[in-house]
Amino acid sequence: MGEVLYESGEVVTEIYFPTDSIVSMLYVMEDGASTEISMVGNEGFLGVSLFMGGGSTTSRSVVQSAGWAFSLPAQCFMDECNRHSQMTMLILLYLQSMITQMAQTAVCNRHHSIDQQLCRWLLLSLDRLSDDKLVMTQELIANMLGVRREGVTAAAGKLHKLGVIEYSRGHITVLDRPQLEALCCECYSVVKKETDRLLPYLPARQTS
Repeated sequence: MGEVLYESGEVVTEIYFPTDSIVSMLYVMEDGASTEISMVGNEGFLGVSLFMGGGSTTSRSVVQSAGWAFSLPAQCFMDECNRHSQMTMLILLYLQSMITQMAQTAVCNRHHSIDQQLCRWLLLSLDRLSDDKLVMTQELIANMLGVRREGVTAAAGKLHKLGVIEYSRGHITVLDRPQLEALCCECYSVVKKETDRLLPYLPARQTS
């Protein structure tokens, strides 16, 4: 957790395919403040700028939830894309789902409360993990959401009092997912429905 895979402006030389880990793409301001613009788990891959022809990106990719990932040399990846049209189409569908996530994140950060943003973030993270437990400090969550730590602490406290989550020493366990979904804004369902539509290869996710 916390390992940087890509830095802003860095040329992509390796492509990463997370299996049981989650990687956050962050935009970091000049003053060091950051906000997550999307997260990637076992539904996709890191290094989309290479496929799109740019070779680098303005975002930083940081491991949000520790685990495993496969890596592939950039040139090998591009060779396979050029060789197999079906692979190229699959990647384009994934890119559309990622764009949906980025757009909805921007809308959510602008129009919805910290409480709702935290619910969305927890649900998106759960969809990329094999269980209902996350290892993540409130400070790191605040960095992901681009808000003050006190705001995350207050929001997490409300969810804890409602019996939705259990939080202790950087470990978050979701106890009541249906209620978490009910407390969330529409942004999560928009992203989930579009991802399920575009990426039929994904395993069935836990739902309410």
